[in-house]
Amino acid sequence: MEDNLYGLMDWAGIEAVVYSEEDRPHDILGPHLVEEGLLIQAYIPSARDIKVRLLKTEKIYSMIREEEGFFAVLIPKVKRISAYTFIVTYDNGVTQELTDPYFYGQILSETDLNRFSKGIHYNIYEKLGAHPMEINGASGVYFAVWAPNAVRVSVVGDFNCWDGRRHPMSRLKDSGIFELFIPGLLAGEIYKYEIKVKGGMVVLKADPYANRAELRPNNASVVCDLNGYQWGDSNWLSTRKSVNYKKAPVNIYELHLGSFKKPGTDEREFYNYRELAPMVSDYILEMGYTHVELMPVMEHPFDGSWGYQVTGYYAPTARYGSPEDFMYFIDFLHQKGIGIILDWVPAHFPKDSFGLATFDGTCLYEHLDPRQGSHPHWGTLIYNYGRPQVSLFLIANALFWIEKYHADGIRMDAVASMLYLDYGKKDGEWIANKYGGKENLEAMEMLKHLNSIVKKRKDGAMLIAEESTSWPKVTGDLEEGGLGFDLKWNMGWMNDFTNYMKSDPLFRKGRHGELTFSMVYAYSEKFILVLSHDEVVHGKGSMIQKMPGNLEDKFANLRTAYGFMMCHPGKKLLFMGQEFAQYSEWDEKKEIDWKLLKEERNASLNQYVKELNSFYRKKPALYAWDFEEKGFEWISSQDADHSIVVFVRKADNIQDTLLVVCNFTPVVYENFLIGVPFPGKYKEIFSSDYERFGGKGHCNKRMKPSKHTGADGRMDSLSITVPPLGISIFSSTPLETTKESSKRNSRRK
Repeated sequence: MEDNLYGLMDWAGIEAVVYSEEDRPHDILGPHLVEEGLLIQAYIPSARDIKVRLLKTEKIYSMIREEEGFFAVLIPKVKRISAYTFIVTYDNGVTQELTDPYFYGQILSETDLNRFSKGIHYNIYEKLGAHPMEINGASGVYFAVWAPNAVRVSVVGDFNCWDGRRHPMSRLKDSGIFELFIPGLLAGEIYKYEIKVKGGMVVLKADPYANRAELRPNNASVVCDLNGYQWGDSNWLSTRKSVNYKKAPVNIYELHLGSFKKPGTDEREFYNYRELAPMVSDYILEMGYTHVELMPVMEHPFDGSWGYQVTGYYAPTARYGSPEDFMYFIDFLHQKGIGIILDWVPAHFPKDSFGLATFDGTCLYEHLDPRQGSHPHWGTLIYNYGRPQVSLFLIANALFWIEKYHADGIRMDAVASMLYLDYGKKDGEWIANKYGGKENLEAMEMLKHLNSIVKKRKDGAMLIAEESTSWPKVTGDLEEGGLGFDLKWNMGWMNDFTNYMKSDPLFRKGRHGELTFSMVYAYSEKFILVLSHDEVVHGKGSMIQKMPGNLEDKFANLRTAYGFMMCHPGKKLLFMGQEFAQYSEWDEKKEIDWKLLKEERNASLNQYVKELNSFYRKKPALYAWDFEEKGFEWISSQDADHSIVVFVRKADNIQDTLLVVCNFTPVVYENFLIGVPFPGKYKEIFSSDYERFGGKGHCNKRMKPSKHTGADGRMDSLSITVPPLGISIFSSTPLETTKESSKRNSRRK
């Protein structure tokens, strides 16, 4: 029998298994029907003795030790493969019964492999990674990873003493995917992939598709089952499908979970997602925001990156809890009527040795040439968007957060760095595209591809671009050559407006164009006006500290700035802490300064923002026609000497029209004449100078009829009090409507 066994064995393959260089171990290990019967081979280092127990007959067969750790047995006259286990006795005398991982054949289908290689397997996250499952009655974990240039890939963890010889994975044809099902493993197991690269070096890599990761500074992946959470937000998701966000109020509160609030009475660094859920939702509901935008929650090793250097694209950071905890957070906010937008970083990734960098010993996810594959300023690597499997990694990831975590929007960071090959680079540090241009054609195609797939879902999820240049048609239709995003951050407005507001009011008349220029291009894209975290870090000062003058003037300036922003066309975003005038710059290591709400000025500003948010949501003129030219009209845009602008916001109903007056100087103007869009009655319904907001009370208390006196190129005008460093908003009742109402009342009498 031993002679027969010896002759049946592939000794070259066995040698490759023993020396950890076999990329198709299923060809050697596990059960194989031969003419003489059933050949079973196993390689378990440190095993002293192994027996095979056939589960159907309960017969036990002793295996022969052919090499150190390598055992084989020929069971004669067996014509079919049936289930069995190994009874393993180790060198230390411990005995363990195991199910053979190599009993199971290929799991990924040919269709899966084909779609993956073409970059169109949009739920590939269901296949690659680590997934608890049951196969033929055996529970375990299925592992799959893409590493086409590896010599050998193994799954390692506590369950096999981190020994890469124990569980080598099998390469699936020429797909570059390695897979292995390991029976007996459960969710919670810690693991990595041990990859032997060409040249013989061995590296340990976290799973690119892992759904959970260890808490930093540890960086192993963790087996996780995402299918156990019971969602309760079906009503929210159903409603979301029918909402036209372009005509709806969108007012976003940007926050960093780790510094929104911190535990003050225990030794923990952070609150759990479940603890944060009511804290965040209560405040958002109180303040009247429609959405929360979370700075990246994807796993990252360095706190100071704020999440923008991601190593775990498919795993919410363990800093705040488990994946189910994060699902609870989103579910909780949805049930409170609050949308969730997730920051996402498809532009670059860090060089951490356990991450994507030189993943299989080659530049797999990045370009080989540093002129294409490296960001010199950020010290990070650029994705090779032209490789279908890499593009799919990112496309599927965005879809993953929408599908698995019910995200209402994905905000893409640093899109400009993706679109321009020369972004942040000097001459000689970049390579032109095939046409000699600086446009990254592969990145353009990836972004269009993603936007097209998300739009086909028709589930109401938004894709938002942080694109800092004048790249055309970022939010343009795909059919018309656009990139297909739903919304774009208006970085130009942010820079111009903050520069304007930082200047002394005495000199603002010389910078008047910075205030009005945004309307020249306001309808070139579907914009979000942003005062984001980028504006309150790295020496830029908080929003209140940007404002000129004494403390009273600073607060008046800031109220005016927020009021102007709210009335300007475009959706809105404000970073946390700025709504109550945090004095210090944002620091991710500290909780934002909630104690300032005990100070009268800060509390008054907080109340102002709260009422401004409420006013915004109640007034269709401030959002319904954000992206249509008919929704805005200048009354006075050239009055640089007074630093005053007057404009109108409109909606479907003419009676919803709002007249907005903004004064960016500390001068009160009595009986100030402004043109009006039509004759009628005008009533001041909101002012930043109300005393309860910390203002001086220079308001227009009574309804004012317009007069047939020309002003600002209009036939009719209004004489008003203009508050210093203030904004006044008037409702309007057209004269025609007033006359018709009077006639109806007369007829009733």
